[in-house]
Amino acid sequence: QVQLVESGGGLVQAGDSLTLSCTVSGLDFSRYTMAWFRQVPGKEREFVCTIRWSDNSPYYGDSVLGRFRISRDNAKNTVYLQMNSLKPEDTAIYYCAAKGPDSRGFYTNDERMNHWGSGTLVTVSS
Repeated sequence: QVQLVESGGGLVQAGDSLTLSCTVSGLDFSRYTMAWFRQVPGKEREFVCTIRWSDNSPYYGDSVLGRFRISRDNAKNTVYLQMNSLKPEDTAIYYCAAKGPDSRGFYTNDERMNHWGSGTLVTVSS
């Protein structure tokens, strides 16, 4: 059974930093491209960033480029999202997602992802 479990969400102030984690089980993590998406209730899910399984190359959405950093630890089956200079508009439920195995390229469309976590809430106050 595949499981993706996000953690690290919470309430922070604008300008603060926060790191999310997503621990994966039930699949060969090292062969999966991982991604973070976010969603505000009532709005469409938004691509945040992704990290490719083959070379750890990252790709970021425009709204987080330069502020967020994605990384992964294959030994721990975990992907991280370090979020800096947080803004109120970053408030959302953050979801971890996996695409694979052995996928090619970057995936920014949530419909292409194979597995999802249940999300963790990040609230940024002004």
